Amino acid sequence: MLEFSSPSLIDVDQSTSIPGMLAQRVARAPEGTLVERKSSLGGKWTPVTARAFAAEVASVAKGLVALGVAPGARVALMSHTRYEWTLLDFAIWAAGAVGVPVYETSSAEQVQWILADADVRVIVVETPAHAALVESVRADLPGLVSVLVIDAGAVSALVAGGAGVADAEIERRSSMAGMDDLATIIYTSGTTGRPKGVELTHGNFVSLTCNGVAGLGDVCAQPHSRTLLFMPLAHVFARFIEVLCIPSGAVLGHTPDTKNLLPDLQSFRPTFLLAVPRVFEKVYNSAEQKAGTGAKLRLFRWAAKVSITYSRATQAGGASPALRAQHAVADRLVYSKLRTTLGGRTEFAVSGGAPLGERLGHFYRGIGLNILEGYGLTETTSATAVNRPGATRIGTVGPPFPGASLRIAEDGEIWAAGAHVSPRYHNNPEATAEAHVDGWFRTGDLGALDDDGYLTITGRKKEIIVTAGGKNVAPAVLEDRLRGHPLVSQVVVVGDQRPFIAALVTLDAEMLPGWLGSHGLPPMDVAAAATHPAVLAALDRASERANKAVSRAESIRKLSVLTLDFTEANGYLTPSLKVKRAAVIRDFAAQVDAIYGTAGPAAGS
Repeated sequence: MLEFSSPSLIDVDQSTSIPGMLAQRVARAPEGTLVERKSSLGGKWTPVTARAFAAEVASVAKGLVALGVAPGARVALMSHTRYEWTLLDFAIWAAGAVGVPVYETSSAEQVQWILADADVRVIVVETPAHAALVESVRADLPGLVSVLVIDAGAVSALVAGGAGVADAEIERRSSMAGMDDLATIIYTSGTTGRPKGVELTHGNFVSLTCNGVAGLGDVCAQPHSRTLLFMPLAHVFARFIEVLCIPSGAVLGHTPDTKNLLPDLQSFRPTFLLAVPRVFEKVYNSAEQKAGTGAKLRLFRWAAKVSITYSRATQAGGASPALRAQHAVADRLVYSKLRTTLGGRTEFAVSGGAPLGERLGHFYRGIGLNILEGYGLTETTSATAVNRPGATRIGTVGPPFPGASLRIAEDGEIWAAGAHVSPRYHNNPEATAEAHVDGWFRTGDLGALDDDGYLTITGRKKEIIVTAGGKNVAPAVLEDRLRGHPLVSQVVVVGDQRPFIAALVTLDAEMLPGWLGSHGLPPMDVAAAATHPAVLAALDRASERANKAVSRAESIRKLSVLTLDFTEANGYLTPSLKVKRAAVIRDFAAQVDAIYGTAGPAAGS
């Protein structure tokens, strides 16, 4: 087994906890800005000092105590990403309780399962509609005592209700937790089966965030560091960044609606971001679309090519004088405008959840935005590998995170170890025993480590396709490359026990009008575009480009374009935007059969 480790860069006292890190931040710089809140009137960002935030956290925590929340009790949060989420999250910890995040898009059945499995006593939801959803399953939740609604004044009500609780009680509870104590139970979004509750301790967060500050200080711990969260805080990735901002000294902002993302980026002006690759694909495709046609489109494509060439040359040792001159011209004409779109100060972005792709990685680095691809899971409290500033290898997810170890098992599965790894699944000893082996966590992902310990993800162990000819195919590389085309929203590669590889493709309804216009085609809806010869020809060309990454036996031979997209609402995407492959293949079996001209998988080669 090939194995690499990155040494821990910190020595943390075992009594340290998340509330302890907040207290340290207040002690270091009480009047320094910790959060900026966007006002509902005028959209101005208002600073909140560390001292003021900690005081508000304590006041809300008193309200939870007054409600009867005991140390170790479970309190759930169900909301979009907003200031109140972070406030309540830290108040739950200050009260000695355990936070249980719930996606705001969860169904009644999912809410019931999570609240029952975690034995939640109190849930704070965002809207009356969320409260009604909880009430619809409350008969099956005998342990649930209170449902509070943020938009109906939950925070103010908690502050008022806790006015009689002594400061000393919150101080006592805040100091109770140590590194081994439970901080949260995060339920995996579940592409198959019921979500599993991942128990994460205070030590998991403390270890990962403090190592993050020590190892990625250039990204998150500069005097000017600031980030705008727009990913769901129910997801471990955003939750990690929320906590990371406490020891790093960075300023945190929130935006709940991605429809306002670009204006919010331009007004907040973050220096680092976290996002999934789909966000970077959308920004690139939108910029190309806005270039229109003719000379402006040719200019954008030339600049994009220069950016990619420049980045590759830089990685290989240095750009030529001629290439540097071209890059300077492209920067004035194109790149500076793209950087302004992202706020004008963004230097770094951390990308995870799926491979970004070499082309986009080089493009963004060439325009001055260093995207640090990383890899992690809920069970590893987010990152367990990440590229470093100045030591990035595009196409990989970097070496082990400081304090982490990675191993490639004989079957290619990635195993992880370190103080950031979850100790167990909640109420699920069988799953815990299956995933944890001799101090290592079996991730279920497939990958490879190079001679310097940089990790490349090759797919999911459970998603390997075996064709009728016996060829093992990891679909991720094909799906990720094909999804980079502006027309494409989602891709599911198929071919298990079939004679060749094919793919189901959905179209991006937002990008379609601009693409049609730039190609001299009349307006049409997704259903019409799905059968239009020019659209099909463009998708065929895109699949041919994607096929260059794999062997002939692994390449996509046919596409089937669907007339709907995969969304959370129709049950084909998880809240973390992963495709529920089994559900897609089940419900679109007729389309898959039509590709092969059969009524089911081949019996054999």
